[in-house]
Amino acid sequence: MSRDLPVSDRPELPDGYGIPTDSNGLLGWADVEARLVAAVVYWLATTRPDGRPHVMPRWGVWLDGALWYDGSPQTRHALNLADNPACTLHLEDGTRAVIVEGSSGPTSPPGPQLGARLSTAFGKYHEQGYTPGPDSWDGEHAGGLCRLAPSKALAWENFPADVTRFRWSDPSVTS
Repeated sequence: MSRDLPVSDRPELPDGYGIPTDSNGLLGWADVEARLVAAVVYWLATTRPDGRPHVMPRWGVWLDGALWYDGSPQTRHALNLADNPACTLHLEDGTRAVIVEGSSGPTSPPGPQLGARLSTAFGKYHEQGYTPGPDSWDGEHAGGLCRLAPSKALAWENFPADVTRFRWSDPSVTS
């Protein structure tokens, strides 16, 4: 599985923020994606059925252009996503920000190849005692694996000089 690369440009912000009008200094997606891969904690914002926001820290892995995470379908964020799959993901650093908008929900069992790659990627939580195996999301555990597909992202390391918006034409996975 792979994702199309996003188109990058400047976000539209109100006058006074000092956003450059040219493309000089735009961040590259590969550098932003490397920060998503390296992250240990991701903040996931969803919307409750009554419209109130809900934000939770999540463990997960950025793989094949999407965030993969697991957990009980009975958690508040999973119930929110079942009602409304729109969500926002944010890394912990607000100075070197990465903010991803997209949709998330349960996936099918990943199968042996993707399961092995996910298991390897989740190895970053070994010290915390979380070590899912390649078949952790198959059989009786099927349904606990979720995937967040991005549709838009904002990132910067030196705001406003390099603030960059990334947009995908199709948030679904392509082959």
